[in-house]
Amino acid sequence: MRNLNNKTAIVTGAGSGIGRAIAIRLATEGAKVIANDLNPDAVEQTIAQIKKMGLVAMPSIGDVTIPEDVEATFSLCEKNWGSCDILVNNAGIVQQKAFVELSVDDWDRMISVHLRGCFLGCQRAIKSMLVKKSGVIVNMASQLGQIGAAELVHYSAAKAGIIGLTKALAREVSQHGIRVNTVAPGPIDTELTMKLSETWRKMKTAQLPLGQFGTAEDVAATVSFLVSDDAKIYVGQTLGPNSGDVML
Repeated sequence: MRNLNNKTAIVTGAGSGIGRAIAIRLATEGAKVIANDLNPDAVEQTIAQIKKMGLVAMPSIGDVTIPEDVEATFSLCEKNWGSCDILVNNAGIVQQKAFVELSVDDWDRMISVHLRGCFLGCQRAIKSMLVKKSGVIVNMASQLGQIGAAELVHYSAAKAGIIGLTKALAREVSQHGIRVNTVAPGPIDTELTMKLSETWRKMKTAQLPLGQFGTAEDVAATVSFLVSDDAKIYVGQTLGPNSGDVML
């Protein structure tokens, strides 16, 4: 296990799935964790799991697309533990729909939650990270941002945008001691993936060299590495726990 003692971490979308696994993993490694989610009951379950292990975490209920909610999450961290050392922009949604059937609202919501949410989180974190000249940000993309997928065009576009944002931002802030990287998971067994059709899930499983979906804990392990000192020269990278769906 890596040593994140005395580190503060904010994890968005921490009420379930990958976000919950990341919050638990970082807390296990010593970080004080703010677990953010829109769903109060879900995020309280995450907090309960962390506290049951004798570790430190606090809930923050809010929408990553709303600047005031983002500000409230960071202010909660600063008020109780000091400025944020680690930000994991994980909050996300999924919708399977043919491209010609997408409404403008479908498109805007997908881009807003993923790309706007990532932008707002990064910008708020970096303002304080620049002062202390240190910090780590991990943005959650997807292998579909690299290869695309039928009936997931808006999702793929949003995730590709996150990869591009990460690369450009890393070039801008790395000289100030701030590392920014991306994790692009392949299909993972979570509640979110279960919203996709069984036909799609069977098709994707058959395409994977490993022949199986990953777990939320697999992704959390990748995030754990990126936020640690072991990854001190990883800048603007996209790591892919994806069962071989994308090979770079």
